[in-house]
Amino acid sequence: MPRDLILFVCEHGAAKSILAAAHFNKMAAERGLKVHAVARGTHPDQELSPKTVEGLERDGLHPTETTPQKLTPAEVESAQRIISFCELPAGYPYQVHMEQWNDIPPVSENYETARDAIIRRINPLLDSK
Repeated sequence: MPRDLILFVCEHGAAKSILAAAHFNKMAAERGLKVHAVARGTHPDQELSPKTVEGLERDGLHPTETTPQKLTPAEVESAQRIISFCELPAGYPYQVHMEQWNDIPPVSENYETARDAIIRRINPLLDSK
């Protein structure tokens, strides 16, 4: 796994992490940055949040994953950075820069509000690249 990997992690791997990874990848590509984000869950749902998928489609984007994916120790070890929207499980080798974004509202309540809050957090992250 490349060291240019950014992991976005939420509990179900179906909404916030999916939204963040899709927008992060678009914004990074627009800036010509060689970083790539993926979405993972600590306890993945069976399918992506329909509200998230619909919102991304309205934004002209597609989810990075077709179904929620479980966070793996190998990804944690190889990631450049981990951004979590939930408590991460104990036992993973968190030796990379990790931050929690606890101030993001639920996508299920309002896609646009969640999206805008995530984008506000992504911009400074990309500025530091």
